[in-house]
Amino acid sequence: MNFFQAQDQARGKTRLLIFLFLAAVVSLVALTNLLVAAGMGFGLGPDAVAAQPPELWLLISASVVGVIAVASLFKFLTLRGGGKVIAESLGGQPIHQNTQNPQQRQLLNVVEEMAIAAGLPVPPVYLIPESSINAFAAGYSQDDAVIGINQGTLDLLNRDELQGVVAHEFSHILHGDMRINIRLIALLSGILFIGMIGYGLLRGSAFSRSKDRGQQMALALGLIIVGYGGTFFGNLIKAAVSRQREFLADASAVQFTRSNDGIANALKKIGGHSTGSEIQAKAADESSHMFFGSIKSFSRFMATHPPLEDRIKALQPQWQGALNEHSSSAAVDGTAGFAGTSPAVATNADKVISQIGQGQIETATALLRSCDTILASAAHDPYEARGLIYAMLIDRNPEIAEAQLNKIHAQAEPGVPGYTEQLLPLVQASSPSQLLLLLEMAMPTLKELSFPQYKRFSSNAAELIVFDQRVDIFEWVLHRVMTKELYAHFERPNRTVGRIGSFRKLHKEVQSLLSVIAHRGPSAEQSYNAGAALLDLARPLSSLADFDYEHLNEALGQLRNLKPLQKQQLLEACAAVALADGQMHSEQHALLHGIAATLDCPLPLTNEQHGAA
Repeated sequence: MNFFQAQDQARGKTRLLIFLFLAAVVSLVALTNLLVAAGMGFGLGPDAVAAQPPELWLLISASVVGVIAVASLFKFLTLRGGGKVIAESLGGQPIHQNTQNPQQRQLLNVVEEMAIAAGLPVPPVYLIPESSINAFAAGYSQDDAVIGINQGTLDLLNRDELQGVVAHEFSHILHGDMRINIRLIALLSGILFIGMIGYGLLRGSAFSRSKDRGQQMALALGLIIVGYGGTFFGNLIKAAVSRQREFLADASAVQFTRSNDGIANALKKIGGHSTGSEIQAKAADESSHMFFGSIKSFSRFMATHPPLEDRIKALQPQWQGALNEHSSSAAVDGTAGFAGTSPAVATNADKVISQIGQGQIETATALLRSCDTILASAAHDPYEARGLIYAMLIDRNPEIAEAQLNKIHAQAEPGVPGYTEQLLPLVQASSPSQLLLLLEMAMPTLKELSFPQYKRFSSNAAELIVFDQRVDIFEWVLHRVMTKELYAHFERPNRTVGRIGSFRKLHKEVQSLLSVIAHRGPSAEQSYNAGAALLDLARPLSSLADFDYEHLNEALGQLRNLKPLQKQQLLEACAAVALADGQMHSEQHALLHGIAATLDCPLPLTNEQHGAA
């Protein structure tokens, strides 16, 4: 599926979720009023019910709505930390990037490969202590997303099958399902809370000696009945929102991995395994719609996932229905050994943008295979990763470089300056594309820092960037990626929702953006016109003496509010500017990557572009 269409459809799913939630609230309000009326009629007679003032029913209705609203808001607040909060609530423990455990090392390799293929930030991975085969992706956005994997998944699946499961979860990240899933958890918590109050009152009244004990128990039973209604509506909403998204994620996993056997065989192993995909953690029920497989048996009408047989047949129409723990996959297990060759670099704008959300697995494997092993290892160690990023920001002018290194020695944590100096020659011998790859590889490692370490690191990096009183293209891209991904993890997840469906009020911002890209090539006016024509932009090329990163940031801050389909048009125009002369120059390639990242559009990294270095 087209990434931008998927994002647009996710917005539609959000509207459906809100509609269903409001319908459930109205139903629960009506049910509560009916129960109160029935109780009055049973004790006092129907005339007493009719004699009640309208204010009573309004008060009951307002109370129900208030309880649901407060409970939903409370749940939203508990989930404000994003994906890591959900993973930790399920008992998950983060897998460190420098782990030497073979199973975990293989998993991290698969996740890293898939993230690079999809153009997404490499997410932290959490290991869930469950023996079943299951996984999930959680977070508000691509930047604070995490992947959770059961121990049973590592124990029972080979690399090909594991890759299929991970690709399925990356589909949920790409298609905007995670934000819907978190909203679903919060909203349903409000609906189910009334039943929880009922259970609490019932247990309390059972030990009460008050003369009002009977009334208390009656109220508790009434709330439990309403709670069952909430459970019914909650499961109904989950089923309505999630089932079709699972079919889409399965299909996308095939698209990413170029194989339907891996994910199909993983589903077969779930069917043949003694515990299947069950989850025992208490917090799993509210997150049941987020998992790769169903966490327990549901009725077909209320199921959050399609039946295993239906999912497998959709992937392998010739399948005859044999579910067993030992699939017939011929994939080779191992912690390394990526296969495949890189496709040709796209040479026109629509092909460049069509890569978004498509999973360039062959390109990712080639990029990872060609990466310098020393630098790749450094990207996976918390101390060396900081040294690696600092090295990327050291100026090539010896005098400036010496002053920057002195600042690192004075302000960085002990040990980090030594890694900076050790890695500096390798970094300066690397191409911009290779450095962008290493930057993405280092992001989950940097997310392992403590909050004080993160603040110290980000402050040092910002000082190194502006040390020479100017910011170049690569420094700008590095800062955009770091700020976007680390800020979402450590401080506040990104919850920006695009609401602007027209370029009419953003012509000035579009002009600035296209002009910056055009001035990075040999024929600025010709390049600019190629992009402006796609958007019917009448404004002329802006004159730019230097790279004005502050002005560019302001423009992108406004353009981030575009709806998904408008972002697609904008990126196509940006790519048209960069490729107007038939080749994408290195600065334009870096700019396009930074722009796409800022707009939350995951543009996959590619091998070295044709053109000037």
